[in-house]
Amino acid sequence: MERVPPTKHISFRVTFAEAAHIKAKAEAASIPVSDHIRSRMLDDENARATPRRRSKNPVKDHKALAQAIGLLGQSRISSNLNQLARAANTGSLPVTPDTEAALLEALDEIHEIRRLLIAALNLEVEP
Repeated sequence: MERVPPTKHISFRVTFAEAAHIKAKAEAASIPVSDHIRSRMLDDENARATPRRRSKNPVKDHKALAQAIGLLGQSRISSNLNQLARAANTGSLPVTPDTEAALLEALDEIHEIRRLLIAALNLEVEP
């Protein structure tokens, strides 16, 4: 797998109209917004990304994808993670054996959902 050079995140404010204009220009060029902005700001032909290639059917296993989406729908992972993050940020997260067990159970669920998504989308990942 080819190594990607480290990057730096830069943000700036634009109006809603400006954002829509930038997005439309990027879509017209079939490139991500970040690549469009980079090419305009750097005025460099090498900064332009190649157009995105989209497969007509990127899903390898629709059944596995449905299982993963079903697990996500049944789980309260996002709500629970939000509550844990809030408690951790306020310093009120008690670290008890029950808390640890709940976190490990959530981690197992996330690993299973990840495995199903990787299989369904036919992705190759490093171990």
